[in-house]
Amino acid sequence: MNTRFLLLAAAMTAAGVLQAQNPVIRDQFSADPTARVFDGKVYIYPSHDIPSPVDRLKEWFCMADYHVFSSTSLTDWTDHGVILTQNEVPWVQPDSYSMWAPDCVCKDGKYYLYFPSTPKGEGRRGFNIGVAVADHPEGPFTPETEPIAGIFGIDPCVLIDTDGEAYIYWSGRGMSVARLKPTMTELASEPVPVQGLPDGFKEGPYVFKRKDKYYFTFPWVQDKTETLAYAMGDSPMGPFTFQGVIMDESPVGCWTNHHSITEYNGQWYLFYHHNDYSPQFDKNRSVRIDSLSFNADGTIRKVRPTLRGVGVTPARNRIQVDRYTAISPYGVTIDYLNPANPFDGWQALFLRADTWLVYNSVDFGAIPVKRLKARVRSEKGGEIILRTTGDKGVILSRLLIEPTEQWTDLDTDILHAPSGVQNLRVESVGQAPVAIDWLCFE
Repeated sequence: MNTRFLLLAAAMTAAGVLQAQNPVIRDQFSADPTARVFDGKVYIYPSHDIPSPVDRLKEWFCMADYHVFSSTSLTDWTDHGVILTQNEVPWVQPDSYSMWAPDCVCKDGKYYLYFPSTPKGEGRRGFNIGVAVADHPEGPFTPETEPIAGIFGIDPCVLIDTDGEAYIYWSGRGMSVARLKPTMTELASEPVPVQGLPDGFKEGPYVFKRKDKYYFTFPWVQDKTETLAYAMGDSPMGPFTFQGVIMDESPVGCWTNHHSITEYNGQWYLFYHHNDYSPQFDKNRSVRIDSLSFNADGTIRKVRPTLRGVGVTPARNRIQVDRYTAISPYGVTIDYLNPANPFDGWQALFLRADTWLVYNSVDFGAIPVKRLKARVRSEKGGEIILRTTGDKGVILSRLLIEPTEQWTDLDTDILHAPSGVQNLRVESVGQAPVAIDWLCFE
């Protein structure tokens, strides 16, 4: 493929609704996602990576505030904006850019946002953990004037057990746990180390209860970068028995991983992060979601990270087929539309004929679609075939592409209109290379 073909990928992507594909937050960096279900919605409370405005953090994590995002479908996410900033918190060192991984829980109608940061004052070093309180899950949150006494560390996680008792977990020189008072802002017991975890670097605890078992999950460096691992126990304070790895370390790109595990509408999900929008700098991360399941004995099945993510994509919205479910073993690659600005998204590059990719879970509804629209580009021209997958897969449409060096919006008739949720197979059968930005149905 010649160099000009790649350079032309810098054309601007068309605006549209972005769907349930990884990463799920697609207009800013986001990391360390804690996902909670409140009032029938899923809320993500991530940390917010930003390019550093100060020299001392140019090569390190830099976080000034928190956003919260919500969804009822895991497909479309609403950004409720900034809910807390570093210079609004009385005890935080101004402009320290250390608003790291948060958590949020609800008790007795109040929402409690737990967050670590750098404290102000002579002789105060490291991190403390504070609390901000709100009447609604999207805020506004009002911070307490002082951090929680007795906690020194990062990555707070709070479990409210089925009996109403609350426990807080954190990392820093190991993993620790303590009970919280009913106020949710003070410790009710002395911190104790969490017992039963493997040797090696660990951080980011996330604890949940399923049936009668407590799951202590955490990022763990088993080799060179962080995996996600877990242990199980019969008490919220342990001891726990180590079980193994939930997600293997990333083969490329991102040293960290940080996560939460949440059930929504009968399905469990793993929320985690990767540096999709920052391939050269792994301190700018982005939130992903994939499905998670359990074995009959309660152990967790290993999760394989995907680009497709979760949820159903409406056929009438723009479908980013570069977030594929499966891909041809040769001849198809994914590249940024604009390497200078990865937030513009990706393109699927079919480098030769007789190659394909599959994109699962497209909802055509009950009203037949009549036209296929697509944004494509091909210097030599080509042909794309869309079909459903499976034994009864049928051709939906054929799209002929005239030679062009520019992105072009094309449309053509639907040969067979499917209904309901279908998996799509996109095939390149003509000249190559062919690039696809998006496609949709009308």
